[in-house]
Amino acid sequence: MQGLIGKKIGMTSIFDKDGSQVNVSVILLGPCPVVQVKTLKKEKYGAVQLGFGDVKATKLKLASAGHFKKANLPAYKHLQEFRVDNADEFTPGQMIDVSVFNGVERVDVTGKTKGRGFAGLVKRHKFHGGDQTHGSKSHAVAGSIGSSAYPSRVMKGKRMAGRMGYEIFTVKNLKVVEIDVENNLILVRGAVPGAANTILRVTASA
Repeated sequence: MQGLIGKKIGMTSIFDKDGSQVNVSVILLGPCPVVQVKTLKKEKYGAVQLGFGDVKATKLKLASAGHFKKANLPAYKHLQEFRVDNADEFTPGQMIDVSVFNGVERVDVTGKTKGRGFAGLVKRHKFHGGDQTHGSKSHAVAGSIGSSAYPSRVMKGKRMAGRMGYEIFTVKNLKVVEIDVENNLILVRGAVPGAANTILRVTASA
């Protein structure tokens, strides 16, 4: 299995072997305990559920608390599932660290983007806006958003003002620059979604 839950630390730059400056994202990746194992016999597919991030047990609902108690583990704030070929190789309580990415050249990183709040059409959808001169009074408004006679409604998916950002986004094929097993860090080239402390899902690229 080549997938873990982590947290974005931030961005920095390092120098590679050729002396070139490389911008990298620093991700704290694991260690993640196996909370649950799903097998072909019982759940009809093979997967492992991993936990990440401490949380007080008093903050959990009884069902969630019982879930961790069954695995004989402390409570974790984040749970994510990763498909595996052979689930029999894993047991609840087993710790998986960043060393699973040794030899992996590229990864996919999934997380929530930065939230921008309520945004208008120009900022959210890059509309060019109306004329700024010649007496125009429509500078950053939507204008017509539908027909009057037919279909007499606003079509689904119409680009309008609304919440911008804070959406799940995946950046694919990021090059792994360095892996620090001792400190549970992985450095990938380029940017990853979200601000600092954003929870990320990192998997080996297909």
